Amino acid sequence: MNHSTVYQASTMVALLSGLYDGAITFDKLQQYGDFGIGTFHQLDGEMIAFDGDYYHLYPNGTARKVELQESTPFSTVTFFEPEQTFELNGTFTRQQLEQILNDRISSPNIFHAIRIEGTFREVNTRTVTHQSKPYKPFVEVTKSQSSFHFERTNGVIAGFWTPAFAQGIGVAGYHLHFINEQRNGGGHVLDFVVEKCKISICSSEQFNLLLPDDESYLKADLHTPDLEQAILTAEGAGVGA
Repeated sequence: MNHSTVYQASTMVALLSGLYDGAITFDKLQQYGDFGIGTFHQLDGEMIAFDGDYYHLYPNGTARKVELQESTPFSTVTFFEPEQTFELNGTFTRQQLEQILNDRISSPNIFHAIRIEGTFREVNTRTVTHQSKPYKPFVEVTKSQSSFHFERTNGVIAGFWTPAFAQGIGVAGYHLHFINEQRNGGGHVLDFVVEKCKISICSSEQFNLLLPDDESYLKADLHTPDLEQAILTAEGAGVGA
C-alpha cells in the first residue's frame, strides 16, 4: 500500500452551503501535495495540479498558473506516487474508462488519485462562475455555469476516487478536472472520449481533513436535507469543484 496522504481543505457540504471564501492559500496548500483539484475564492473557476504545477481554470475557459497568494474554499491534494501505470489504445468513453479503473483500483473503500494523460477525441467541461456576497447556494450557482467543448486535443485529466462513506466530505466516486496540452484551457470534467492514454493510480488509506476556522464556517448551519440528492443534482449539472 502506498502511504501518500490525501489532504482536503473544507468539505463538499460546506461548499453546498455557500461557504465560498478562501480558507487556505495555495502557498500553504502546496505543502500538502503536488497533485489535486479544487476551486478558488468566491468560486472563481477550477483548479488542477500535477507535477507540482497548479493551474487556475477560469470561468471564461482560459487557464494560467496559480498565483500562490490566491486561496481556495475547497481543494483536495496529495503527493502523487503512482502504484501502477498502464496504457490504453483504442476509443473509450468516460463510462467505459471508469469501468476499467474500477477493475484496477485496489479497493473502493480507500482514496485513489487518478491521472489520465493522452489524446482525447472530445472533452466536455464546465467552470463555475465568480460569486459575490450574499452567496447563492451551490446548486443555484450551477444554473449560470460556463461550459466548454474541446475536440481532437491532447491533455491531462486529474482527480480522485472518493469512497461512498465520504459523500458530503467530498464527492463520492470519480471527480475529475481537465487541462489541455497548451495549458490554456480546461475545467471540471462532464464527459469525454479518449483515443489513447496513459493512466497512473496513486492509492491512499490516509486522509487528512483541514477544516476552516473562520467565523462564517464556525457559525454555519451545515445540515443539508437529502444530501445524496443535493450532490447528485450538483454533479448531474456538472458541479463538484
